[in-house]
Amino acid sequence: MAKVILTNEVSGLGSAGDVIDVRAGYARNYLVPQGYATMWTRGGEKQVEQIKTARAAREHATVEEAKDLKAKLEAGPLRVAVKTGAEGRLFGSVQTKDIADAVEAAGLGSIDKRVIELGTTIKTVGSYEATAKLRDGIIANIKLEVVAAK
Repeated sequence: MAKVILTNEVSGLGSAGDVIDVRAGYARNYLVPQGYATMWTRGGEKQVEQIKTARAAREHATVEEAKDLKAKLEAGPLRVAVKTGAEGRLFGSVQTKDIADAVEAAGLGSIDKRVIELGTTIKTVGSYEATAKLRDGIIANIKLEVVAAK
């Protein structure tokens, strides 16, 4: 077992700033190279505090703001315009950054790309769903309408 400090939220493990025990191979081969965690050291307490303050700054200030954003996101489908080829196939796929940019372009507010989770890989135009964890206990279900850009 290896002790690591999470630098990003990892589904099923915890949030940024959490100190957790995972298998050594998982930490060495996945979490650390992907930038999701760093190895725990005695001097890591300062790093944990810095991560927690940065996470608090990224979170929405109040529960009311998060609920308001959730209502805006769930109000209707969010249009995501992407470059497409023949028969509606995309060049690449829709990423969480594209969704975050579409939310901001629609004037709904700003959202961090790291809180958005896609259920499937989006490689064609059509209707899809994504979720956004705005705060603890406040999860928005976003309906996406992927369309071809002109």
